[in-house]
Formats: sequence, C-alpha cells, structure tokens
Amino acid sequence: MSTRDVFWSIYREALPVLLIALGGGIFAGLVLEGTLESVERFPGLLVMVPVFLATRGNVYGALGGRISSGLHQGLIPPRFERNERLVNAVVASFVNGIGISIVIGVVTWIALLVIGWEVAAVYELVGIMLIAGTLTSVVMIVGLLALIFAGYESGYDPDNLVGPVVTTLGDIFGMLFLVFAISIVEVLA
Repeated sequence: MSTRDVFWSIYREALPVLLIALGGGIFAGLVLEGTLESVERFPGLLVMVPVFLATRGNVYGALGGRISSGLHQGLIPPRFERNERLVNAVVASFVNGIGISIVIGVVTWIALLVIGWEVAAVYELVGIMLIAGTLTSVVMIVGLLALIFAGYESGYDPDNLVGPVVTTLGDIFGMLFLVFAISIVEVLA
C-alpha cells in the first residue's frame, strides 16, 4: 500500500469520527454554559472543569491505546469477555479515573485557598468530582470498549478511533455527570 493510500485510509476512517467529536464538544460547551449558575454556589467549580475533562482524556486515552495494541497483537479479542489483560486495563483505568477525580477536588481547594480566592468547602468539591468521576468512568469504559470493538470488527483501525472517541465521550458525559453531581451535592449540602 502506497503512502498516499495509507493517508487516505486514515483520513477516511478518522474524518467521520472527528466530525462527531466536534458536535460532542459543542454539546459539552452548551452544558457548561448551563452550569454557570452553580459557579456562585460552588466557587472553584470552573477551575476544576478543564482539569476534569483533560484527565478523562488522559486516563481513558491510555486505556484505548492498550486495547488498540492488544487488538492489533491478537492479545485481546474484540468482545466483552473475561480476559486478564482487558480486566487489568479496565480496573487500572477505573481506579485512576476515580482517584484523579478526588485529587482534582482537593488540589483545587488548596490552590484557591493559597491564592486567597473564595472556594467552596473541600467536601463539596471532592463530592462533585467523586460522583462525576465515578459515573463518567463507567460510561467511558463501556462506551470506549464498545465503540473500539465495533469499529475493529467493521474493519476500522482502532488507533484512528481512540482519540476522537475518548474526547467525545469524555466531554459529553463528563459535563452531563458534572451537572448531575452538582445537583446531588446541592441537595446534600
């Protein structure tokens, strides 16, 4: 296969997914716009949003890369089944996703205290991040695996799918679950 053929193959596979990711990003921005009322109630909330979304991409991009490599090497079958490599990668990503969510809440709280800005209570910020991080982790894992497996079975290179899929799922569900978590913490606080 020539370099030109490889280029067009990658472009043909990635473009539709990138366009969907664009739509997902706009949707996530609209959801963010709807959370601006909560910023007054939970000072520091906006500081956490970009970090939260970025860490979704980091943690689950790594999971997608592992799954993609496992599929290419024949070490992971393209289906949901008990496979030691798949289970280990999923558990590690789940623990990392939840752990980093807690860290985001605590570090945001400390940083805002240090610079003297108004900040919500640490338990509120951590609660929001923990709820949103846990729910997003579940959706990211199931959605990412389902889309990568389906794409692989349809002849798509999973390396072309991982980035846009992780970004789109992370942005959409990260923002939706962040709004949900805010509403839960508002009721409980």
